[in-house]
Amino acid sequence: MVFKITSTKRRRRSQTAAALLDLLFSLGIGSIVLLGLAGLMFYTGRSFAALANYVELDTYSRTALDTMSREIRQTRRLISGSDTQLTFEDFDGTELVYAYNADTRSLTRTKDGVADPDPLLEECNYLKFSMFQRNPMNGQYDQYPAATASQCKLVQLRWVCSRDLIHSRWNTESVQSAKIVIRKQ
Repeated sequence: MVFKITSTKRRRRSQTAAALLDLLFSLGIGSIVLLGLAGLMFYTGRSFAALANYVELDTYSRTALDTMSREIRQTRRLISGSDTQLTFEDFDGTELVYAYNADTRSLTRTKDGVADPDPLLEECNYLKFSMFQRNPMNGQYDQYPAATASQCKLVQLRWVCSRDLIHSRWNTESVQSAKIVIRKQ
């Protein structure tokens, strides 16, 4: 039997070193690409969470504003008012009170001395009630401020809500505001 050596050349160390360098270079570029994709995914997730937060807070604000508008329009008159509380005589002669508590960041509704079990609005950083007369100022779209509750025929509501999201505070990015006319007065 005859044995022949088919190759007498040995692999050179330079070829193995070049292959190792190619592998390390490829791993480095791949790591950079993966880090970029991870950052993009984090940013996208945070943006979607902020949008969902905005939609949810806006829905709560609209629901509260719709409820208050419907009820205030049907009241007989404003009994007393301040920047954080309004007390109305409702259509049935009972008291209807809207009160903002800055400590709990909530707006509550009380009808005939009985408070609703759930706040009308939560996570509210700022809320202010203003009282106006119905007649507009000359040449403007604004109304005259009411000096007393008996002169009030129009109520303005303004608030800003926010919530903690991913360790930072995100605003609704808009101030909810409305002027509501007391129709029965």
